[in-house]
Amino acid sequence: MQSTLLQHSLMQQRILPAQQPASFLPHPRCTVPVRHGECRAQRLQQRQRARRSHQARCAADTLVAEQQQQTEQQARDGGAAPSGDGAEAFDFKQYMKQRAELIDQALDKSVPMQYPELVNESMRYSLLAGGKRVRPALCLAAAELVGGTVECAIPAACAMEMIHTMSLIHDDLPSMDNDDFRRGVPTNHKKYGEDIAILAGDALLSLSFEYIARETKGVDPARVLRVIVETGKAVGSEGLVAGQVVDIKSEGQADKVGLSTLQYIHLHKTAALLEASVVSGAILGGASEPDLERLRTYARNIGLAFQVVDDILDITCTTEQLGKTAGKDLASSKTTYPSILGIEQSKQVAKDLIADAKAALQPFSPAKAAPLVGLAEYILGRQN
Repeated sequence: MQSTLLQHSLMQQRILPAQQPASFLPHPRCTVPVRHGECRAQRLQQRQRARRSHQARCAADTLVAEQQQQTEQQARDGGAAPSGDGAEAFDFKQYMKQRAELIDQALDKSVPMQYPELVNESMRYSLLAGGKRVRPALCLAAAELVGGTVECAIPAACAMEMIHTMSLIHDDLPSMDNDDFRRGVPTNHKKYGEDIAILAGDALLSLSFEYIARETKGVDPARVLRVIVETGKAVGSEGLVAGQVVDIKSEGQADKVGLSTLQYIHLHKTAALLEASVVSGAILGGASEPDLERLRTYARNIGLAFQVVDDILDITCTTEQLGKTAGKDLASSKTTYPSILGIEQSKQVAKDLIADAKAALQPFSPAKAAPLVGLAEYILGRQN
């Protein structure tokens, strides 16, 4: 019965819960002094470049190690990593290392240090703090799958990471999830104060749309406009914001929140941006409408699976493993997949979603689809 409900929910573009809660919350202030000067900015950029290079290598190695662990586990369970479909020769390790380096270089250029340095430093602090770059990697892989190039999609890929970073900065604020650590370092508001953190997030969100419009080259303007619309919908009151609002107003009401409302939260708060990443890359790459729908199905499935796994990891991993505070969902009485279905059934739900995502890629060339297959399997097997 739960499986039927899940499949039915994924077929819908937007799911409306039985009740939509209302109302909102505030924030305070910071005393970090504004510092500027060209020499200081140059020195800061040099230090950040060295740190990012190291972080990119570490993130890629972690991603690959987790992928390999999952592949070994699948073999023990009698399942299979990509095999028999032309994807066995795909070097996921090398692919993710190259993508992480390319994306980090592009992100570094996208937010230069300039006056007022403080807000740009705050933007760069979170944007360049490492991470596995799943959203931009999905964007680039989707573009290449349908015959596009990395060059045509890299501005949109950067924009997806800017938006994701904004959502993390704001999500960590005391008025939201109130977290002190992200990716193993102090959250933005802990380092720069709440006022600067809010403004840095706002600036990244604004820059994301500007960056797509200004930096996308050699693509039909109608396709660029369509990507901007797709992205805006994914982030606003029909996407990420909608999911965040329902999530906030559902805290402490675990006994009242059912599976349909939980799916609404996850499909909007998490899956919407992953879907926009994949679909935007495909639009820029010149995908046909049928191919766009296949990729939308793939993305929605991996997006929901991503959050199901996240719910599980919040219970099963430590703060050190996650790079953020573990056990937050239990502490705030949030409704999660494990709280409704239990851990084992939640794991099965995630496996089924990833299987459905991979099935949506079957019409495509196995060799070209290999990065998306690898990323789907990474999402299932990730440990942070």
